[in-house]
Amino acid sequence: MAVTGRLGLLALLAAPVVGFLLPSWAGIGLAAAVLFLVVALDLVLAGSVRRLEFARSGATSVRLGEACEVTLTVANPGGRPVRAWLRDAWPPSAGAEDRHRLTLPAGERRVVTTQLLPTRRGDRTAARVTVRSTGPLGLAARQGSHDVPWTVRVLPPFHSRKHLPSRLARLQQLDGRNAVLIRGQGTEFDSLREYVIGDDVRSIDWRASARASDVMVRTWRPERDRHVVLVLDTGRVSAGRVGDAPRLDAAMDAALLLAVLAARAGDRVDLLAYDRQVHAAVQGSSDLLPALVNAMAPLESSLVETDARGMIAEVLRRTRRRALVVLLTGLDAAPLEEGLFPVLSKLTSRHQLMIASVADPRVAEMAAGRGDAEAVYDAAAAERVLAERRQVTARLARHGVEVVDAVPEDLPPRLADRYLALKAAGRL
Repeated sequence: MAVTGRLGLLALLAAPVVGFLLPSWAGIGLAAAVLFLVVALDLVLAGSVRRLEFARSGATSVRLGEACEVTLTVANPGGRPVRAWLRDAWPPSAGAEDRHRLTLPAGERRVVTTQLLPTRRGDRTAARVTVRSTGPLGLAARQGSHDVPWTVRVLPPFHSRKHLPSRLARLQQLDGRNAVLIRGQGTEFDSLREYVIGDDVRSIDWRASARASDVMVRTWRPERDRHVVLVLDTGRVSAGRVGDAPRLDAAMDAALLLAVLAARAGDRVDLLAYDRQVHAAVQGSSDLLPALVNAMAPLESSLVETDARGMIAEVLRRTRRRALVVLLTGLDAAPLEEGLFPVLSKLTSRHQLMIASVADPRVAEMAAGRGDAEAVYDAAAAERVLAERRQVTARLARHGVEVVDAVPEDLPPRLADRYLALKAAGRL
């Protein structure tokens, strides 16, 4: 049960009547009894909320930043009409417009539409539906709640999709569908053509040239059906925020661009999300992009140090043949020194390793600051951070590890470019 402001107004109007006509406890009791009877009558005449029937339909997934709609069908099997306010409650991060005015005659049904504009990734589950049915006098209302389950999965937005056309054009050049074909160690023979100035003399086919009237060169195409393993570090280093989003979100965006590009190149793409246990895994999916975004959507950073030994063991267990392992993690010296470096050789001896890290643009801005004494101290601290990252990058390079260190906006295209460069060099 709930009362409305009208009841308070009615009580306020009754106060002077009692004060002037019946200034006694009997007058107060009489006024209270009248108000009680009026409220009871209003409640009796109000439509029942317990007998209402609910059903949901609508969107089950949406990209972060986009709107979607979930519909709620309400049926009234009772004998009285329901005039009510309905609240379709969702978590705050779902961005729901959840309050609706509902007029439902007896024996009929109505459709209520709730618009969602999520502000976070993950599964957003509907809470209870609360209905407050007021009586014809509008003094009191029946109120009840119903569990009407529904879940909307908020997927990663994939902002880096805009870089895909230009990278696919470069991939076509490497793959031989454009005029220029390249040679690299380990690439596949494609065809013969006449020599032109600038061609690699190592590509000359002397036997074919002897049979032809001109010098012939072999053309090569990058090997297909390679194996790319994307490893998302969901440990503590991925929880730090860069701008308005955690590092994990930027890493996901870069991983999605690389995954789609590699799949278009004919390579197999797997995903592994790990900190101290496996949180998500995608292996050999034929419908790659939906599988990846669905696996990434519920991932959250854990405030624990990543078990690098366990991560590498999991990668080696799942990946038997030589592959390009792309580890999206941080370049902080201390975690790498204690975690990754002691077991790095186990991975690099069997696979080509690439590390992609999200850099904070604020650090570079601080390093350039010279306005006052505080800015100079900030600049010194920022320069120390940048120097440590450069040292870590150089040390990884000595172990044959490719490193891509870039701010969130630049990381996806730079990671894709590094993959294409490895493809062109025949190192996959």
